[in-house]
Amino acid sequence: MPEDRGVDRRDPRDQDRRDGDRRGVDRRGPDDRGDLPGGYRRDAPDYVPGGFRRGDIDVRSYEDVRRARREFNENGRVIIREPGRVIVRDDDRYFLRHDETERFRLLDRDARIERRGRDTVTIIDRPGGIQVFTVVDEDGRLLRRTRRGPDGREVVLIDNSYAGPPRSIEQDVVVLPPPDIRIPRERYVVEAEQADEGAIYEALTAPPVAPVERRYTLDQVRYSPTLRARMRSVDIDTITFDTGSWQVTPDQARRLATIAAAINQAIRNNPQEVFLIEGYTDAVGSDVDNLSLSDRRAQSVAEVLTRDFKVPPENLTTQGYGEQSLKVNTQGPSRENRRVTVRRITPLIQQQPSQAQPPR
Repeated sequence: MPEDRGVDRRDPRDQDRRDGDRRGVDRRGPDDRGDLPGGYRRDAPDYVPGGFRRGDIDVRSYEDVRRARREFNENGRVIIREPGRVIVRDDDRYFLRHDETERFRLLDRDARIERRGRDTVTIIDRPGGIQVFTVVDEDGRLLRRTRRGPDGREVVLIDNSYAGPPRSIEQDVVVLPPPDIRIPRERYVVEAEQADEGAIYEALTAPPVAPVERRYTLDQVRYSPTLRARMRSVDIDTITFDTGSWQVTPDQARRLATIAAAINQAIRNNPQEVFLIEGYTDAVGSDVDNLSLSDRRAQSVAEVLTRDFKVPPENLTTQGYGEQSLKVNTQGPSRENRRVTVRRITPLIQQQPSQAQPPR
């Protein structure tokens, strides 16, 4: 196994000290025990292949999340484990990685999980003989997502593996000059509450506002604001969340209909489209709480889009950004800052149209 698989490595002695009450006096090395980063064990009864635990998807409140949170240090960085998520603090920056299969398991309790070498594949069956494959490595990092049609041919939607072995989150940050925006601001960032379906559809199908010189991985898109800024976005300001909650209530869910219609139309026109659902909070609360909460809210919106409006789940991906990119510059409570945003990222991760591939 490589020495550096990313940000989740920890000193085995530190694992033993922190987790001794759960693991007793077992002093074997991590390779012998089958441990995962953060103290998870492959032989534990609640282990889900891919680096997260089966019980992680069962938290019901943010207090559950806080109680389950564990923190440790690695080479001067703070690594925080909580159900379904890993948060890294490096200097003054925070990064979050979540369980890429959690949303699929929540939407389809019959999802199948298979081990293929060191990788884990989650398979969901969709109507019409369609299958969706999500491949993660042994630490839960997304490698590929593909859709296989009833004829057995595969289309690649997301391919994080083409850039080589996984790197630390910090190494995936791409710094580019801010794009020169030459369209009206209201067309660059569309306010869903004020826009009609045509304006929303335009924003979610438009080309980049600045040249995209090469293909990027999904992880680079996630962690690079100036890269994401090359695509227009839609602020879903038609829904709000209760304090400390990521649940979308039924009356709020109905307000996603226009967004869902635009996304579904775009996918009908190009089945390889990928949309990033981004979560943001106001500046009230800790950085860690805001980052985690925003990520869970983004995932909840993605789940509603699929469950209530039949948006294919494989065409969506999510990421929380906490109090980054405040819409209204205030440190106090702000409804405008507690928002979810959606943007098309297909041109960033699929520079050239992917060709259908024969099944492997």
